[in-house]
Amino acid sequence: MRNDYDVIVVGAGHAGCEAACAAARLGSHTLLITIDMNKIAQMSCNPAVGGIAKGQIVREIDALGGHMGIVTDRSSIQFRMLNRSKGPAMWSPRSQSDRQQFILEWRHVIENTPNLYMWQDSVDQFIIEGGVVKGVKTVLGMQFNAQAVVLTAGTFLNGLMHVGPVQTPGGRVSEPPARGITEQLAALGLTVGRMKTGTPPRLDERTIDFTQCIKQEGEQDFHHFSFMPGITSSLPQRPCWIVHTNEDVHAVLREGLPQSPLYNGQITSIGPRYCPSIETKIVTFADKTSHQLFIEPEGATTHEMYLNGFSSSLPWPIQIEALRHIPALRDVHAFRPGYAIEYDFFDPTQLYHTLESKVVKNLFLAGQVNGTTGYEEAAGQGLIAGINAHQRVTGGEPFTLARNEAYIGVLIDDLVTRGVDEPYRMFTSRAEHRILLRQDDADMRLTEKGYRLGLATQERYGLMLAKREQIEALTTFCREFTVKAAVINPTLEALGMNALTQGQRLHDLLLRPQLNMAILAQALPELQDQIDRLEEARRQEIVEAAEIAIKYRGYIERETSIAERVARLDNVTLKGKFDYTQIHQISTEARQKLQAIDPETVGQASRIPGVSPSDINILLVLLGR
Repeated sequence: MRNDYDVIVVGAGHAGCEAACAAARLGSHTLLITIDMNKIAQMSCNPAVGGIAKGQIVREIDALGGHMGIVTDRSSIQFRMLNRSKGPAMWSPRSQSDRQQFILEWRHVIENTPNLYMWQDSVDQFIIEGGVVKGVKTVLGMQFNAQAVVLTAGTFLNGLMHVGPVQTPGGRVSEPPARGITEQLAALGLTVGRMKTGTPPRLDERTIDFTQCIKQEGEQDFHHFSFMPGITSSLPQRPCWIVHTNEDVHAVLREGLPQSPLYNGQITSIGPRYCPSIETKIVTFADKTSHQLFIEPEGATTHEMYLNGFSSSLPWPIQIEALRHIPALRDVHAFRPGYAIEYDFFDPTQLYHTLESKVVKNLFLAGQVNGTTGYEEAAGQGLIAGINAHQRVTGGEPFTLARNEAYIGVLIDDLVTRGVDEPYRMFTSRAEHRILLRQDDADMRLTEKGYRLGLATQERYGLMLAKREQIEALTTFCREFTVKAAVINPTLEALGMNALTQGQRLHDLLLRPQLNMAILAQALPELQDQIDRLEEARRQEIVEAAEIAIKYRGYIERETSIAERVARLDNVTLKGKFDYTQIHQISTEARQKLQAIDPETVGQASRIPGVSPSDINILLVLLGR
């Protein structure tokens, strides 16, 4: 047993697991402290990974050498690619996972990562000397010393759960809260707030009438999360089910609103706007006569089902009465009620882009303690925090990602630049360069960065280079090969398209929305031959990537040009150059925001709410630009 480590990670949720593995794999002796070693990476709410924009984050984590994508693929019981009807910038992978298998897969990763150790306990105090964190103390009386600490306590900081009037201290059902940390950091100058999230009741599958539900099967194609080949699930695949609320359900809920902690003053903190409770839905969308709900399996063999869309903190009798007005749930038995939880978070504008605190040196914060919501957002932060904790210990260069490089870069820049006034959730609309941040090319964007850092393996890097080479070979063939009109016209006419009067390059044919590689390969043996030469295990993935590169080349080149111009402002250093309170040429709001956040660059300053383009122009003039 040792007491001295390079890095200590407090909390073994999605952020903590990625942080601990990253620091350890980079070479830091790392200790991961968690209240319960049997619930590491617990999916506290929905047993699923990915979704709109979140799926892109998971693929970025995987591309850099993180583990969430691999763990998800190995525990998957249903996979779907969302937003297929839209352009590829919007495509988002999502996987339903077996909750217990997800934990077991993560436990296997952690226990087999060199330099990584675990300790089951609760941290209640940091050791801080001269504004620098030196280690932690625990409720069991242990003291562990470290050169850097990563705090990833999730919803456990003074967590308080609500089911109607019943209030139970805890960070998750049946688990105690973490006390002492908030009070200590607040006394040192960290700004603290309270947020709220919630979860729905869990139902017994055997008491659901599935004949009254709409079945939603998964997809059985080549898509998955990890870019590493051969990472698959051996679990049986399961469908999800769709049901809808109705006016009778809403009537019960409305009658119960006076007993809702959200509406009687019992809960005062802010909840997630984009994942509202069922009682919030019937108030905010009073004109809606029904809301869609998803019944999702918690695992491959369990009868426990998750009722996605019915998060609630109402008293349990009201929840069950409302549910029984849904035809499929008229005889339903529930395993436990839905509940709301309030917890502490820290103002993320007090962080650097490395996620190190500006107030306490060598202390990094990641996940819901920064005001975010979602496993994926937490894991992305955890990865960056773990990397930078190691870099801080070893004297390496800080590792950050720009907004035009990754959704993780957008996420962190939004947090440290703009702050949060509600639980932050990632959307594709938050990324101004989303055509550059597609899920299909995360490895092309980030694997080399992970490899140079030492996190992505040689195998992963070699696979990325081979894939890039094959994509370029296929796109080059398409640019150079001319299709004869007589050969392709029968296919075009069969699809109701105008026939060619002369030969045309294959590349130009692919620009037509109605055509794709699969259709053209059936008519053109030469193209099929090129496809057959590709690496078999990743053939479909490579073809899809090449097709996207061809079809959207114009959009990609234009967006790249715009991103490069915007990035110039991120190369103009601003930190430490001005006392903003003395610059009276800019607005009062801009002075206050700039003084509080102290942005690193002009680019970051330009993204602060309340700082106008004219304010930025004045700063550039003062800088002599």
